[in-house]
Amino acid sequence: MDSYGKAAFLSLLLLAPQFAMPQRNVWVATWTASPTAGDADPSEPLLNIEDQTVRERVRVSVGGSQIRLRLSNEYGSSPLLLGFVTVAMPNGPAGVQSASIRSVTFNKGTSVTIPAGAPILSDPIPFSAAQGAEISISLYFPKRVSTVTWHSLALKRAVVSTRGDHTRDETIEGGTDSESSIAITGVFVPAQPSQHLIVAFGDSIVDGDQSTVDADRNWPSDLIRRLESAGAGSQSAVVNEGIAGNRLLSEGPLAILGVSALARFDRDVLSQPGVTHIVLFEGLNDICFPGAKLGDVSLASPADVRSAEDVIRAYQQLIARAHTHGIKVIGATINPFEGVSISGYYSDAKEATRQAVNRWIRNSGEFDGVIDFDRVLRDPDHPSRLLSRFASPDHLHPNDAGYQAMANAIDLSLFR
Repeated sequence: MDSYGKAAFLSLLLLAPQFAMPQRNVWVATWTASPTAGDADPSEPLLNIEDQTVRERVRVSVGGSQIRLRLSNEYGSSPLLLGFVTVAMPNGPAGVQSASIRSVTFNKGTSVTIPAGAPILSDPIPFSAAQGAEISISLYFPKRVSTVTWHSLALKRAVVSTRGDHTRDETIEGGTDSESSIAITGVFVPAQPSQHLIVAFGDSIVDGDQSTVDADRNWPSDLIRRLESAGAGSQSAVVNEGIAGNRLLSEGPLAILGVSALARFDRDVLSQPGVTHIVLFEGLNDICFPGAKLGDVSLASPADVRSAEDVIRAYQQLIARAHTHGIKVIGATINPFEGVSISGYYSDAKEATRQAVNRWIRNSGEFDGVIDFDRVLRDPDHPSRLLSRFASPDHLHPNDAGYQAMANAIDLSLFR
């Protein structure tokens, strides 16, 4: 083709609508959970699934006229068969509003096999979800799930059915309860212009340990409600990527504690559609696990001591990786923990390390902003302890009032 012909062809592409690229929706995450492997436990229904339906609920932060589900077999050792999946508006843990039930498809099929080690994304589902609404998701597993991908601290009651496909039942009768979730790791909605996505990333205090089950009382959920009250809810999605017992630098002694934050950062944060801001709250378990025991389980060898510099270098790596994507990172100071019920978790030396890390978070200038959760939660008369009115019985995690105080302390202008 000569130069005249090329020019004419390019003009045709620009002028003729039939040659225009098709318009595609851009999506934003509105709810997430970080997946982990499961440890063998004959008493946990979700770790012993075979020819059963699981009905679980999630609460979205921003709404939309369509949703997509992200399902995961990332810790599976064999392909995972899903026989049928539905979404609906819930009526308690076991029930749904029958008129709201919608089938979920994958490349237009109603069943799907997820390869070992992989996630899968559903087709767009015509399902209207309002801002802050709860959604029920029912998944039928026709075969035994030999290795589970789940989130152990869902803090929402899921129902595991008796045998069979109950995904379209109005109520699952005779099921057993779990406070964990299986397979579901994300819900996406069509993104709106100028919308932000805030990813809360960290450990059990992000996950919401010790908050009230079924009440959505962790601080990321409290932040969602606060943004909504401030009139910014529709413009700011908030998702939770906390894992109880997680560490920055090391895997835990139990599979449910997850891989390190450095290892899961790309999957749980950078790959989330629409992410603009990260609130990073992690590092206490790196400091405190060495020499600690949870019952008979050693959390980390006493020789595996982490210095303030070790924790800071991990922060710097996460900041650098986020900044290459244009994502802002808000650093959160680490809460006090003296009096914790875990043997060997606290010591004066570990407290000194926490204080050194917090000084760096406040003063280094390397974060794009700082939230001083330590100042909010500490007892002013005994700064190494949680204030009693904000402390759960384990003296490590906040209670519902403490999580609300954390959310109330966040300067919303950080997310502009």
